[in-house]
Amino acid sequence: MNAFVPDSPDPGLTLTGERTIPGLDVENYWFRRHEVVYERLAPHCAGRDVLEAGCGEGYGADLIAGVARRVIALDYDEATVAHVHARYPRVEVRHGNLSRLPLPDASVDVVVNFQVIEHLWDQAQFVAECARVLRPSGLLMVSTPNRITFSPGRDTPINPFHTRELNADELTELLVDAGFGSVSLSGVFHGPRLAEMDARHDGSIIAAQVARAVADAPWPADLLADVTAVTTADFELVDAADRGIDDSLDLVAIAVRP
Repeated sequence: MNAFVPDSPDPGLTLTGERTIPGLDVENYWFRRHEVVYERLAPHCAGRDVLEAGCGEGYGADLIAGVARRVIALDYDEATVAHVHARYPRVEVRHGNLSRLPLPDASVDVVVNFQVIEHLWDQAQFVAECARVLRPSGLLMVSTPNRITFSPGRDTPINPFHTRELNADELTELLVDAGFGSVSLSGVFHGPRLAEMDARHDGSIIAAQVARAVADAPWPADLLADVTAVTTADFELVDAADRGIDDSLDLVAIAVRP
């Protein structure tokens, strides 16, 4: 499939809850929580051919393009693809379905899939497709909300855009069953400054934000100030061996194709 060329200028993207968007004050916490994984894992992409499967707004693909040899960004939503094409010229963007990746066998060194797999109906098919397009010793890097902390005590996800959330064991099993060899896990946690913000907002800055969104209520000035101030430095990415992975906010896996 050829690179996407839109028929009209960038239409822009609206905040729907399905994807995070940079530059919005009320969205800054979620944006930085996603961005930190791109920052910390980008070195694995240095000098390599990379596919971001499910690129969303495109900021992550562009960040990776700063170190990679080539970045292909793939998304199913045509408006999103048009936006990425217009805003991020150093990214090669394509329209396509993640269950049938529009790439030849063994054509990329790294597949990036951050905060996407929980949206997919057939996660096993997608992971198998990642294994197909990766070259030997290639990497599949996945981040996803930890079901234990993101939707605690529920069989169905809180987020209506999520189809199936995973815990650490389920994510590992999914990758191993697809034939990936080595799988390393880490977790995203609040650092000290976010822990202080949690304490200021009745124990959870996340719950404070969700409550405002559910009620469609105005944001208190102190909450908005804290959310706007969050940076990627306020999150910690910790190896599973060093801290209880079940307590993490997001799971991060790096799987190696044999």
